[in-house]
Parts: sequence; structure tokens; C-alpha cells
Amino acid sequence: MERYKRNELIQGIGKEGQQKLSAAKVLVVGAGGLGSPVLYYLAAAGIGTLGIIDSDKVDESNLQRQIIHRTEDVNRLKVESAAEKIQALNPLVKVNTYAERFTLTNGKSILQEYDYVVDCCDNYAGKYLINDLCVEAEKPYTHGAVLAMRGEVMSYQPGYADYRSVFEKPPLEGTYQSSDTVGILGAVAGMVGCIQATEVIKYFTGAGCLILDRIVLIDARTLQFHSLRVSRK
Repeated sequence: MERYKRNELIQGIGKEGQQKLSAAKVLVVGAGGLGSPVLYYLAAAGIGTLGIIDSDKVDESNLQRQIIHRTEDVNRLKVESAAEKIQALNPLVKVNTYAERFTLTNGKSILQEYDYVVDCCDNYAGKYLINDLCVEAEKPYTHGAVLAMRGEVMSYQPGYADYRSVFEKPPLEGTYQSSDTVGILGAVAGMVGCIQATEVIKYFTGAGCLILDRIVLIDARTLQFHSLRVSRK
């Protein structure tokens, strides 16, 4: 198809890789600063089915970084707003929406419907839950986080280091900074989300190496990327 011609020209993707993307089912947890670029680029790349889970509504303060939403979407459910933009961009993509929090109760059953998970949530409880359920289900996923002008990305597959291999336990309440106090630069969230989307595409097509057994740290102030090796626990 003309739509995916530039994908198919890439060495390691081709028509076969594009067919794999079209058959792929990806769950994105969070439709905010990270989820926005992840969803846009996965939809544009031709991922066949995208699941979006998020219980929040669009707030005006989100618009500085959550680029999948527009001013007129304020007070709408994020999953509805995101699904609308995805369908407008690529009507060939099937979109499943879950207007709820990702929890232990619903997480296991929802994960079963997808081949890959992208962690775009903005809290430690969600990140550890995604990690633990994916490890238990042997489900590959990519973690991303952003704060102020810093970001991080790593991917997990069975047999490789997971999020707890880097951060064994969540930090104690009150011992860490949050976006409410130090902010988030929208462009940096876009940078991290784009890397996460690239990890998903590489996973299904085999075009390149994933960020496995390591974590990539991004400092946008100096535009330095540090790749740190991680030992599996």
C-alpha cells in the first residue's frame, strides 16, 4: 500500500515486516505525555490493533505535552479523544478503549488480548504493576519515564532484566520529585515516546536491537544519552 511504502523500503522491514505490524496487537497504558507520541507513531506505522487504557479526562494543563488531545477535548475522556485522533490518522487501525485504571483486577485479563505492552503511565504504582504482570505472563513491554528535561527507556522480554532489576522497590512517598513541582518539557516526553514506539516496531519486525539488559538515560539539557548495563535479578 502507498501508505506504508516508506516503511517497506527500510532494510529489515519490507513487506513481510509491514504485515507483521498489521497483525500486531499493542496495549498502551496511559494516553498522556508519553502515550500521545507512542499512539500516533504506532498508528501511523500500521499497528493492526491498539488498546488504550486510561481513566483520566483531558485537563487544560495536559495540552502542553499531551499532543494527541486538543483544546476542545478538555473534560473528555482521554481514551475517547485519543481514539478519535488515531482513527482520523489511520482508519485501518482497530482501537480498543478502556476508560479505567490499569489494576491488578483488570490487568491480567486485558494483557491476555495483546502481544506487547507500552508503559506510558505516570506513577510508580502503575509502573511496578505493569512490570510484575508482564513478567508473570512473559509478555514483552517497554518502559518509559520523563521528568523535567530528563527521560529513561528500557525494554523487557522473558529472560532479560526487568524494571525491578534496575529499581528493586518503589521509592518512599515524599522522597522523590514529581511533575507537579519540577514540571515536564513536552518535547522531552515526545522524545521518550518516540523511542518507545521505535522499540515496539523493532520488536515485531526484527529491524534492529531492542534496549534489553540496559536502560537508556536521556538528559535533554546537554542532549546526552547514557546507556547503562543492567543485570537480571
